[in-house]
Amino acid sequence: MKCLLCLSAIFVLSLSLSQPAFSQSAADLYKSKCQMCHGADGKGGTPVAKTMGVRDFKSPDVAKESAADMIALTKNGKNKMPAYKDKLTDEQIKDLVTYIRGL
Repeated sequence: MKCLLCLSAIFVLSLSLSQPAFSQSAADLYKSKCQMCHGADGKGGTPVAKTMGVRDFKSPDVAKESAADMIALTKNGKNKMPAYKDKLTDEQIKDLVTYIRGL
C-alpha cells in the first residue's frame, strides 16, 4: 500500500514537471506588462494600442522576427514601448517572448 502511494505521488509529480515551467509565470508577466497595450490575444486591438501604434504579434512582419530580435526589443524598448531590461530578468524576457510566440 505504501509503495502504491509513492508511485502515485511520483506519477503526479512527473506530470507537473512535464509542463513548461515558464507557462504560468510568463502568462502572468504578459498580463501585467503587455496585455494592456497588446491585448489578451496579442493582436493589439486595445484602445491604448490604437493610439500608440502597437504591433500585432500575429502579423507576418512580427512572425518573421527572430526570438533574438524580440528579446532585444523587449529589453531595450522602441518608440513608445518601454525597456524592460531593468525590470525583468533575461530569463523572464526569454520566457515572455516564447509565450508571445505561442499566442
